[in-house]
Amino acid sequence: MKKFLLYLWIAFMTFSCSQYQKALKSEDLSVKYTLAEKLYNEGKYTKALRLFEQIEPKYRGKPQGERATYFFAMSLYKTEDYVLSGYHMERFVNSFPQSDKVEEIALLGAKSYYFLSPKYSLDQKDTNTALDKLQNFINTYPKSEFFTEANELYQELTGKLERKAFEIARQYNKISEYPASVKAFDNFLSEFPGSSFREDALFYRVDSSFKYAENSVEYRKLERYKETKSAYDKLVRSFPSTKYIEKLKTVINKTKSEIERLTLLTEQNKIQTQ
Repeated sequence: MKKFLLYLWIAFMTFSCSQYQKALKSEDLSVKYTLAEKLYNEGKYTKALRLFEQIEPKYRGKPQGERATYFFAMSLYKTEDYVLSGYHMERFVNSFPQSDKVEEIALLGAKSYYFLSPKYSLDQKDTNTALDKLQNFINTYPKSEFFTEANELYQELTGKLERKAFEIARQYNKISEYPASVKAFDNFLSEFPGSSFREDALFYRVDSSFKYAENSVEYRKLERYKETKSAYDKLVRSFPSTKYIEKLKTVINKTKSEIERLTLLTEQNKIQTQ
């Protein structure tokens, strides 16, 4: 019985392969299309894709064009060819804006670019492209059943850009490039006011500012210690119970002390020059 089933399976596979090869070589589009859709529905996306690649260009402008283009784009997506699936799904949306599949394809087109987005430490060109596509979907289909998913993907990618910007600013702090760190954290806090890294960014902004002041020439210290105090005040206003309060005790005490000393010294110098 086992041998019989094995022979039956081999015969079936041989027939299926033969049928597939014949369809690839056939000039009959209906033969290709019937088998292509069958293979797609069976989850054999790579084989289906080879047939749809042959079919889709020849169905353009014809009644079957919409369906052929849909399955061609979906086959690319299922085989994880996200560069081409993004392109062809966008083409589907432009070609068939009234299709009942247009919202699904528009989202999957945006998701194709989402899947191309690399980890935060790498160049984020593809992330920015994905954000543009997702934002376009959100703006175009605000009542779509896929709206929530698109918004969640958008927030996830925004978080990736936040992480990259935060890590760049923190790296400046680590390598003692304090002026660059202060500027980078100012830019970060301005660009991502609601970031989950906000408390950490405010802390490093204080730390960088303090070390910048410490290493400044004497006549610039007062101004920069005042900036440190201002950065500290902003942190505790935003996070009254900040986890960094103990770490910053020495920093803020020295900052206040230096402001008092330098203010007094400045006033004395003014009196002497009068």
